[in-house]
Amino acid sequence: MTDQLSHDEVELEEFPPTLREVMLRSRWIGLLVVCLVVAGIFSWLLQWQLTRALATSPVAEGQTEEVVPLDDVVEPGGYLDGPYVGQRVDVVGTWDADNFLVVTDRVNDGIEGYWVTGRLVVGGASLATAIGWAATEDDAEDAIAELSAAATGDEVELTGRIISSEDPSDPDRADPHSIGAMSSAALLAHWDVEGAVYRPYFVANDATGEITDAGLETISSPAPEPDSNVNLLNLFYAAEWAIFAGFSFYLWYRLAKDAWERELEAFAGIDPDADDDED
Repeated sequence: MTDQLSHDEVELEEFPPTLREVMLRSRWIGLLVVCLVVAGIFSWLLQWQLTRALATSPVAEGQTEEVVPLDDVVEPGGYLDGPYVGQRVDVVGTWDADNFLVVTDRVNDGIEGYWVTGRLVVGGASLATAIGWAATEDDAEDAIAELSAAATGDEVELTGRIISSEDPSDPDRADPHSIGAMSSAALLAHWDVEGAVYRPYFVANDATGEITDAGLETISSPAPEPDSNVNLLNLFYAAEWAIFAGFSFYLWYRLAKDAWERELEAFAGIDPDADDDED
């Protein structure tokens, strides 16, 4: 029939690719696989942070009140694990007669005063030790004189709590050499020693021997309150890893969509740089 169009006369209408067609191309499939690997790593980190955030304490309730050897809790140079902060420990060492110091701004049963501290040498390592409390700085200095005279190098046995070191405080402007925090680093700066140092400090809370003889009061050191088993900081990190994992997929989608939109512009004959050229 004359009115019937031949096959050669049929003009096939062209259509632009769909977003799905662009995403199924090998290039974007390969990029998706990379994103899956990256998201898998982020997911593993998320699970690890959740495990740490929800981990139960390895120390049973009331365990901090059982006296254990210092070496069972922390080693020289090591950090004190959270569950062991405030753990009662036995310590055996010798006093350094030249390194008794006063720490200011110490509150004992609601009264502000001073701590007398010393360098206790435990197995060759230095342990910052809070020995006792004094109401005035003069009383603290008198106690130091007595402690220095009594430090003959004989071993002493003490029981107390091991506590994480405080951050160093700004020195008093009136006395730049004063120490306002029980910081092992700050005390180490005043000690003329070398060798290993315990990072946490020790609070002697048995009022025997040199403590009472020097006229010091026992430092009030109650049992630590149990912490929550949920670590909010680790939960925050876990949420971050979840966001990063989701963003990897969004990035893949955004890049594929941008490529698809550029093809649409090219199909419609739109020059994406036209506006820039006119400017």
